[in-house]
Amino acid sequence: MNRKKKPDLQLAAAAVLLGSILVLSLLAPWLAPWDPNATDMQVRLQGPSPDHPLGTDALGRDLLSRALWGGRASILLALGATLLSMSLGGLAGLAAGWFGGPVDWCLTVLSNIFQGLPGTCLMVAIAGTLGPGVRNLLLALVLTSWAGFSRVVRTETLRIREEAYMEGLRSLGAGPLRLILGHALPQLAAGLAVLFATRAGRCVLSIASLSYLGLGISPPTPDWSVMIRDARLNYRSAPHLILVPGLCIFLLLLGLNLLGDALRERLDVRTGEAREW
Repeated sequence: MNRKKKPDLQLAAAAVLLGSILVLSLLAPWLAPWDPNATDMQVRLQGPSPDHPLGTDALGRDLLSRALWGGRASILLALGATLLSMSLGGLAGLAAGWFGGPVDWCLTVLSNIFQGLPGTCLMVAIAGTLGPGVRNLLLALVLTSWAGFSRVVRTETLRIREEAYMEGLRSLGAGPLRLILGHALPQLAAGLAVLFATRAGRCVLSIASLSYLGLGISPPTPDWSVMIRDARLNYRSAPHLILVPGLCIFLLLLGLNLLGDALRERLDVRTGEAREW
């Protein structure tokens, strides 16, 4: 396959997958045939049927309705956590790389401390200590993610700061604010776009893991990870209970990974960190 066409195909596939998931999630109130939290014990653990195209769960709730509603919480939380992590880490990395000296030393040490701790264990510890809930889950995700953004931004900022044209602009009287906003940030945008896409996928997995453990999104909120947790006792006799939400999470992650790969190749981002995430 022509290498120039590969990013275009990946971008198109990502657009179709992510666009479909977003549209279905946004239109869930109108597309869902049933109330996602309505129970009916007479039809519990029912397979696909005309009334329930994807079957029902152990409480008789319609799986199609819950799958349509289930993407909302995970997608919004993953995007929000990634945006906050990128903002916090980006500011820290920009300050460390641009100003250097004690600022760089303090922020680098703090970043290394957070990166030296096992991310999953730290998330479980934070969420377990503060208790389940969206706010605590968001805090756990941000605290375990910002250091990765900071490291990448600091490295790129150090390179940009020493460019010859930056020295020329300084000699012409350009101040730090103008140099950062007008010249440094536009050069950082491509790498941050790739990291945002790949990190959002990682956030989706983290949300699913913590919610499965009972430390994230709590029932009866319709969510894919909650659906997987609810299927633990009956997935052998009713495999559709775990296949439906599992497929939804897989397609979302596939779309985000395709988007990250396409952006990296198209924007010519050569940082090893982007592939590492």
